[in-house]
Amino acid sequence: MGDASTCINCGRAVAGSDQKFCPACGQPTPVHRIDWHFLGHELEHSVLHMDRGILYSLKELMLRPGHLIRSYLEGRRANQVKPLLLLMISAAAVVLLGKYLLGGDLLGSAMQAGFSESGATQPGSGVDPAVAMGTFNMVKDWINVHLTAVTLFLLPFEAAAFWLAFRGRGLNYPEWLVVTAFLTVQTFVFMALAILVRKWVPHAQEWSVAVASLYAVFSLVQLFRNHSVWTTALRTLVGLGGFMLVQGLITLAAAYVFVAMTH
Repeated sequence: MGDASTCINCGRAVAGSDQKFCPACGQPTPVHRIDWHFLGHELEHSVLHMDRGILYSLKELMLRPGHLIRSYLEGRRANQVKPLLLLMISAAAVVLLGKYLLGGDLLGSAMQAGFSESGATQPGSGVDPAVAMGTFNMVKDWINVHLTAVTLFLLPFEAAAFWLAFRGRGLNYPEWLVVTAFLTVQTFVFMALAILVRKWVPHAQEWSVAVASLYAVFSLVQLFRNHSVWTTALRTLVGLGGFMLVQGLITLAAAYVFVAMTH
């Protein structure tokens, strides 16, 4: 396809047949026609390759999370999938599993437990139980349908919570966005596992949230390996607590909006 002696993208001369990428624009050289061989090669090297790609990034993120995050922050990114792309892929996988195994109700049991504990439907709460339950169901259904969008919307708030909790540790806010994206991918992995084992493990979906929080502690302790383990663990819990508070306030505000729109 095209003239093999020049880059098909920018027209720069190709030095030789051993040149894999154009030094000017990064375009692969030579360009190969898209066929079954090409698609198989892309699948192997982008997804299944053991020293790079999606599976490699997920493996490292779950087994050596702090080391992977540190490597990415320090610039060793050649073998890593970009965190936002990894987040989108993991979110899509969770949504797909939820659609076929849970009927699309990804957050139902976990949210229901929290909603029941809040006492909003109990007598004397000052809230009409029917209105409270209807609002809860509307918010839950909307989040189930727009899980990826909600996750991306909340990501900056979670990053801000960690940035404030870890002031003085040398990471700026954009770097915390990256760290938080990786931690969110971990949460999606645990959510996916919970969906798969829910038939055999009681309350697996509720437990996945707690496990993801504990794994975030482990990940940040490993990331800040030169600092006190207990101080890092405490700061992580403060960051998570702050984010959960903000998340709860945003959910409450969304509930009021739903009520206002439907009454």
